[in-house]
Amino acid sequence: MAVRRLAETQPESFAFSPENHAWAEREIAKFPEGRQASAVIALLWRAQEQEGWITKPAIEQVAEMLSMPTIRVLEVATFYTMFHLEPVGTKAHVQVCGTTPCMLRGAGDIIDVCRRRIHAEPHHRSADEAFSWEEVECLGACVNAPMVQVFKDTYEDLTPESFEAVLDAFDRGETPTPGPQNGRHHSVPINGLTSLTEIDYSDGAAAPVTEPMSAPAPARSEPAPAEPSVAEAPRATEGPTQSDATAVAEAEPELLTAAPDEGADDLKRISGVGPKLEGLLNSMGIYTFAQVAAWTPENIAWVDDRLKFKGRIDRDDWLGQARKFAAEKSGR
Repeated sequence: MAVRRLAETQPESFAFSPENHAWAEREIAKFPEGRQASAVIALLWRAQEQEGWITKPAIEQVAEMLSMPTIRVLEVATFYTMFHLEPVGTKAHVQVCGTTPCMLRGAGDIIDVCRRRIHAEPHHRSADEAFSWEEVECLGACVNAPMVQVFKDTYEDLTPESFEAVLDAFDRGETPTPGPQNGRHHSVPINGLTSLTEIDYSDGAAAPVTEPMSAPAPARSEPAPAEPSVAEAPRATEGPTQSDATAVAEAEPELLTAAPDEGADDLKRISGVGPKLEGLLNSMGIYTFAQVAAWTPENIAWVDDRLKFKGRIDRDDWLGQARKFAAEKSGR
């Protein structure tokens, strides 16, 4: 890691604003006596948000508030590249990730834009002092490389063109939407899902993007599957048979048309069941621990198929948990 030092020119003093000082006192009070030093990163970050960078007087003030040696606070401030040790751009300070994944995906082109639009060298502000930049170590979104961090937000899946658009937005005084800049939802595969394809994304999660961010590596060529022979071809049917309907009926667990008079059990007590799953179970007619405790393997398969979380019931031992809660409810 590069050596990081405080700027040569420093202000004479630092003081938190009244609002920030009250916030800092509340933050310190979160920690038990003798552990106030745990608030050091939070207080340094608030000082930086107030001043734009971490000054020597700010370090000394934080050390005094936390009863820490000044050198200990200095160690924290100089270790983390999230803390700026010299004045930075008033509109945006761009931290370009220069670690291997980002470099392989085009971080060098992003740095070229910084050199052209901001300053030829890092740690210098633009002529209007609105922008500055530096290269830093891994920012933690390698799958979305290349990426930059501007203050507390990250901008990912960049191209020189989309990065220019991000800078343009900051120059207009806007805050561009952070995250991937190519339409990707978080870190889903850029060419579509290859696993977990049975998950229901109807709860608001965006569907995987279908347009690639850039030309992906050529896929390995694999021989096309052979056409099944006549003997191997599955027998076509015009619809479900009577035996199919009977099997479904036998697999269906006991379902209720409404919650019992005494009220539904809190199924969220079962590890692995959250509010959404509880709602789905209730909509299917499953309201009590006793119902879950009585499931057969066929019942489990029936419920699994409708919840679209195959294996979760067995993996989290819903039946064992439900039996325990049902026994507690009955007083046994």
